[in-house]
Amino acid sequence: MDRLETRELVYFVAVAEELHFSRAAERLGMAQPPLSRAISRLERRMGVALLRRTSRRVELTPAGSVFLEECRRLLEGLDSAVRRTQQAGLPPCLVLAVRPGTGSGLLARLLRSYDDTELELVFTHDRTKALRDGTADVALLCTGSDDLTELRTTEIMEENPIALLPREHPLASRAAVTAAELRQDPAYQEQCPPMGLDEILDRVTVGRLITVVGSAAGERLTREVCAVPVTDLPATTLALGWLEHTARPEITAFVRAAQRIAVDHARFPVGTA
Repeated sequence: MDRLETRELVYFVAVAEELHFSRAAERLGMAQPPLSRAISRLERRMGVALLRRTSRRVELTPAGSVFLEECRRLLEGLDSAVRRTQQAGLPPCLVLAVRPGTGSGLLARLLRSYDDTELELVFTHDRTKALRDGTADVALLCTGSDDLTELRTTEIMEENPIALLPREHPLASRAAVTAAELRQDPAYQEQCPPMGLDEILDRVTVGRLITVVGSAAGERLTREVCAVPVTDLPATTLALGWLEHTARPEITAFVRAAQRIAVDHARFPVGTA
């Protein structure tokens, strides 16, 4: 079979997602007859039915469902390749993907101290996706919870777990608490909600949320929120990650600089003399 063209994949994805040839043709900005012919030709070339057509509806066959996922993956990979190629033609710049509220003190020092290459931040809860789709070059990851498949990583620091509590909460005056004690409160959420730190602090302030975050969040507390160490939960290891097939000298230089700055940050946290 001859190699498929990108436009054939685009045509099929549009029909498979719309399950309607007229809507797919409108989405693609083309007439319906040539689109129908293109899909029929694609099925003949592949030797398998991708769609079931009746007078009332269009459905994916099992083979069509598999091909849809493969087409999406290939098209996303192509988009990522284009973005990375475009970035390679621009002046040196690194885009760092960060979860809101993670390692804020370290990030502040990185931005102040690293001037070898322009550094941009992308705040997102799905940092690994940002790496894989080319939105980011490097990401600040949690080694115990993020999917590190096909990524190279370098550990840079640990964050100890702290509970965020309203200042008037009975546990707020404690030197330390346990996760078992936190679970007694109906507002406790074991998994930190996927939202920015400012919103998390607002929810804690009004008594709608108690949760555990990394110790870096303690650098941004409000007067209404207390941070109490949690003794029976493990520390979170933060690492810088990037695609394993990406070889850019700017990434290597940035990772080394981040390691040095992380050591200084651990010795002299924000707020110390």
